[in-house]
Amino acid sequence: MNPVRPPSERAASPGVGEGAIPGLRGAPVRTPVRASGVQTGPTLWPAITGRMLTRQMWIELYGLPGYAMTLAAGRAVAFAATPRDFRPTEPALGKAILGGRFHLAGSNLDAEAPADPFNRPSPSRAFATDLHAFVWLPSLMLQEDRGAREAVRLTLIWSEAFARWSPFAWDPQILARRTFNLACAARRMGAVASEADRLRLADILGRQARQLLRPPGGLAGKAERLVAAALAGCVLAGRSGGRIRRTALARLTGALRVTVFGDGSHTSRSPEAGLELLLDLLSLNDALSQLSEPAPEAMAGAIVRLTTALRLQTLPDGRLTAFQGGGPSTPARVAAARAHDDHVEPPGGVAGTVGGLTRIRSPLLTIVADAGSPGKGAWSETACAQPLALEIVCGRDRLITGCGWTPRAADRQGLRLAPGHSTLTLGEQSFAEPLGGWKGELLGPRLYGRPYNCSAEQRDGDGAVWLEIEHDAWAVQYGLLHQRRLYLDQRLDELRAEERLHPSPDHRDTVRAIAAPYAVRFHLEPGAQASLARDRRSILLRGHSGRGWWFRTDGPDVAIEPSVHVEDGLTRRSLQIVVRGSARTDAETRIRWKLSPAGAAGDPV
Repeated sequence: MNPVRPPSERAASPGVGEGAIPGLRGAPVRTPVRASGVQTGPTLWPAITGRMLTRQMWIELYGLPGYAMTLAAGRAVAFAATPRDFRPTEPALGKAILGGRFHLAGSNLDAEAPADPFNRPSPSRAFATDLHAFVWLPSLMLQEDRGAREAVRLTLIWSEAFARWSPFAWDPQILARRTFNLACAARRMGAVASEADRLRLADILGRQARQLLRPPGGLAGKAERLVAAALAGCVLAGRSGGRIRRTALARLTGALRVTVFGDGSHTSRSPEAGLELLLDLLSLNDALSQLSEPAPEAMAGAIVRLTTALRLQTLPDGRLTAFQGGGPSTPARVAAARAHDDHVEPPGGVAGTVGGLTRIRSPLLTIVADAGSPGKGAWSETACAQPLALEIVCGRDRLITGCGWTPRAADRQGLRLAPGHSTLTLGEQSFAEPLGGWKGELLGPRLYGRPYNCSAEQRDGDGAVWLEIEHDAWAVQYGLLHQRRLYLDQRLDELRAEERLHPSPDHRDTVRAIAAPYAVRFHLEPGAQASLARDRRSILLRGHSGRGWWFRTDGPDVAIEPSVHVEDGLTRRSLQIVVRGSARTDAETRIRWKLSPAGAAGDPV
C-alpha cells in the first residue's frame, strides 16, 4: 500500500455572503494590512543606543580634515590583474550615457559631457545609490575606447566632489559596489588615460579599498565588502595592493563562515543575495588566478556550497526562487553564476531542501515552499513575514509566485508581509512589521515582531510526494496554528493541497474573539491569464506558453483580484486568486485546493 496519500475529499463549505468577511481587497501596494502595533520594546534599545553612538563617532572621525590623508598611505602606481565581472551587461545603458542620459533605477537624468551628473539633484534615492555605486560602469566599458575615456572622466569628477568621506557617498554598501566595479574596469581605464590620470585612478581605487577595511559596516554585508577590497588588492600592483589583498583575504574567512551556511544558503535566506555573493567570489577567484595565487580554502568551499544551493534555487524557467527579499533575477544572470558548474541535473531538475526552502517536483510541476523562519537582527533588513509561502512552476511557466519584493523597492515595504506572497493571512493584522520612522533610518528596515517557528515533514512514496509544513505565527493573536499539506501526484502532475487552521495546545486558555477572517492568496506571474468558471470554484490559468491549468477550491468565497509584482525595483500589474472565509478560533478549519493540467475529462466549463 502506498504510504503517501492525499487529503481525504470532503464537501465544499457553505458560501459566505458578499461583504460578510472584512477581507483585504485590492492590490497590496504599500501596506496591505492594518498596522499590528508591534512594539519594539526594550530588546531593541541596545542596538539603537550602540548605533547612535558609533554612527556619530565615525561621522566625527571620518569628517576630520586630515582623515583623507590616512587613506593615501602606500600609493599604487600600476595595475596588475584584470578581473572579470561574470554578470551579463546590457550595452544600451552605456550607449545612452555617451549620449548624455543616465537611466538608473527606473529614472532618467540628462547630463551630457562635460556636465557633472554627481553635482545635481537625483530623481530618486535609488537613482543616487546606483549612480554613486557606479552600476553604470560595466555597461559604459562595452563602448570600447570612447566608453573607457568617458568612464575615466566621470570617475575623476566623482573624486573631485567626494574625495572627503561623507555618510551617503561612502556608505559601506555603496562603497563596496563602487570599489568592485572600479576594480573590474581599472586596468582598461588606465590604458586610455594619461599618466597623471592613471596614477589618480590607482589612488582612488586604493582609498576605496582601504576604507572598506575599516568600520563601520556591521556583520551583514561584511563578506561582500571584503571581497570588493580583496579584488581591489588584486588589481593594484606592488606592495600597496598586496597589503590590501592579504588583509582582506585574512578577514574573509571569518566573514564567509557566518554568511554562508553549510548547505550553501545565505544567512539572510535570500536566494538572490547568495547568487550575488557567488558572482563576486567568482570574480575574486579569477583575479587571484591571474596573479597565480590560490584561493583561500574558506573561499573555495563557499563557492562550492553556494553553487550547490543555486542548483536547487533555480527553477525550470531559469530564474531564482523569489523568497525573503530576493527577486527572481534573470536567466542570463543565473546562467552566468552556474557556468562553472559541471554538475549534470536529472530531467525536471533537483529536489530537496536548502535554507528552509523545500522543493518537490513531478515531470511538469515544480513546487517550492518556505518552511523556515526569517533572518534576525541586521540580517532581517530584507526578511519577509510570509510563512509557508509557495511558488509553483507549471512546465516552464511560473504561475503562482509572490509580489517579488526586493530592497530595490524600498517604498513598497508592505509587500514584505503575508499578503505579499502566496500564503494564508489570518485576521486583518500582521504579526511582524519592518521598522519605520527614525528607528528604521537608524537600524535599517529590519523585520521586527514576534518570532515564530516552522516545521516540515516530507514523505516520498511510489509516484507521489507528501509535504506537511506548519507555523505558529498566528498562535498568540488567534490561538491557531497554520498547517499547509501538499500532496503531489507525480504520475498525473496534479497537486492537491489543504490549508488547515487548528487550535494551538499552548494557547487554549486565552480569551479571544470566537472567529477571525482569513484570506489565502495565490499571486500570479505578470502576464498570466486567469478565467473564473461558471461554478465559481474553478479558475483556468494560462502562462506565457499558453498551456492551461485548472485551479479548484472548496473555499467559501473565491475571487480574481488585482495585484502587483516588482521587477528590478519597478512595479507591474498582475493578478491574484484570493480565497476568503472565516475561521473559528476554538475549532478546526480546512480549505482545500487543487492544481491540475487542463484538458482532462471532467474539466469545469
